[in-house]
Amino acid sequence: MFLADYHTHTLVSPDSQASIYDMAAAASAAGLRELCITDHCDLLSLEGDRQLTFDWEPSLAQFDEAEFFADPNLVLRLGLELGSAHVCPEAARNILDRPGLDFVIGSLHNRSEAAGGGDYYCVEYSSPQVCRDILDDYFTNMEALVRLPDCYDVLGHIIYPLRYMVRDGQSVSLEHCYGRLRAIFRAAVESGRGIEFNTWCGRTVEEWRPVLALYREAGGEIVTTGSDAHAPENVGKGLADACGLLRDMGFRYLTTYKGRKPAFVKL
Repeated sequence: MFLADYHTHTLVSPDSQASIYDMAAAASAAGLRELCITDHCDLLSLEGDRQLTFDWEPSLAQFDEAEFFADPNLVLRLGLELGSAHVCPEAARNILDRPGLDFVIGSLHNRSEAAGGGDYYCVEYSSPQVCRDILDDYFTNMEALVRLPDCYDVLGHIIYPLRYMVRDGQSVSLEHCYGRLRAIFRAAVESGRGIEFNTWCGRTVEEWRPVLALYREAGGEIVTTGSDAHAPENVGKGLADACGLLRDMGFRYLTTYKGRKPAFVKL
């Protein structure tokens, strides 16, 4: 089975202490064929303050070094997880104007600025109504992001807020958002963009079934897989199960990227 982890973090991200060397070694040990490093670049901070620049030097330096020592059977790709590009598209485009960039995840970690801008992680999900309000805000942000196809290649971890709703003991369905998701997916497909299947280190696989069904219904075919690993022990987790689910649901290909151009590998 061809396995590719297209969502991983190293010590360039503020929430990881992993070296690119250890992440690459873990990928080889897990039998991966491709590893894409997608360190964080968020245009809103954890608290919601704007931060509209990104220092590429640490990412580029470690990536250049890694290419010399990595397993020759492992393809390394340079990516970025760009958060909240819709807040300032001009800043996002300036950040992405980087030769050698292979892949961009368009993610949403933060509430809208009108709602305070803080990370969804920081919200106390104390009731079903809080969850519903947050999801409405989240998909409003995604509706803005999907209209900026030059600022992402795939939409990142679409079920992201559910992680923390479950953490706080809430049982949540996205069913009331299906109409909005259909429109979002149609817009992504029409612009030649896709989605990622994010396993959250193997913790979320089956949870993706209804989202994938809506995406396929909209004509979606571009799907990357990512573990969201921030440590070597989580690289590749859940990817085999993710590929199995994709195949069972009728998807034909896994998508990889080079130079922000998609390539397709038969599942």
